[in-house]
Amino acid sequence: MARSIRIFDGKFGRLQLIETAAGETPQTTTAPQILIMREGAGLDVLVDGEALRLTRDNLLFLNPGATSQALLAAAGHAQLFVFQASIDWLRGSFPAVFDAGGRPFASGSEAITQRIRQHADTLVVEVMNDQFLSHERLEFMLQELMLSIVETYLARRAPARLWRGSPFADNRIRKALALLRAHPNKDVNMNALASQVGLSRSRFYDLFQLSTGRSPRAYLDLLCIASAISKLSSGRGRIADVSAELGFSAQSNFTRFSSSR
Repeated sequence: MARSIRIFDGKFGRLQLIETAAGETPQTTTAPQILIMREGAGLDVLVDGEALRLTRDNLLFLNPGATSQALLAAAGHAQLFVFQASIDWLRGSFPAVFDAGGRPFASGSEAITQRIRQHADTLVVEVMNDQFLSHERLEFMLQELMLSIVETYLARRAPARLWRGSPFADNRIRKALALLRAHPNKDVNMNALASQVGLSRSRFYDLFQLSTGRSPRAYLDLLCIASAISKLSSGRGRIADVSAELGFSAQSNFTRFSSSR
């Protein structure tokens, strides 16, 4: 039987970290679902009669109304994230994709990108240490995950129409987000960033707030935290090195900053 390790509910929908085994009872989803493997050599999932393999190298998409069943877990078990996204939450950011209902995901399985793998692994650390996880940070990370998924897998189909009505419709803001993600550092010059994407400072701040619901500085703070968690949890750096890379002049400043968010 499936065993829930962590469950988080919010306006974003439901995020679960579960341990599953062979022979699970078939389930029908009422909202879009995303399945990402945490650990396990592989898991066969029967989706609307089609057997799909889930590993750490791919992710599975279930459209609303799809019936799924776990068939076989390597070594008897697998741990995975199941994100059942609220359709209202999705429509708020991507109305052209999710407003019409139907089947937003054209393919049931896609190769996972390095960026989305990093999102998933960071989420693992966050939810397993949930006493430090704020609702704001969780929703931010899920929004970043969905934005990555839409940009990576869905924008291949009619990219201009994809962003219609979306708060992320302005490609200058999407470019700014990509630049911030590429090199998160608390000392980023926001005036220079605004100029780089072709906007005045005031217009940049207004559009950024409208798109993300946060100021550029608040968004960057959350990116810095996610980057630090990713690097430290994967052993890719010591606290002193990571704090310096993120623009903190002293490790104590970084510790105070990360613990306050």
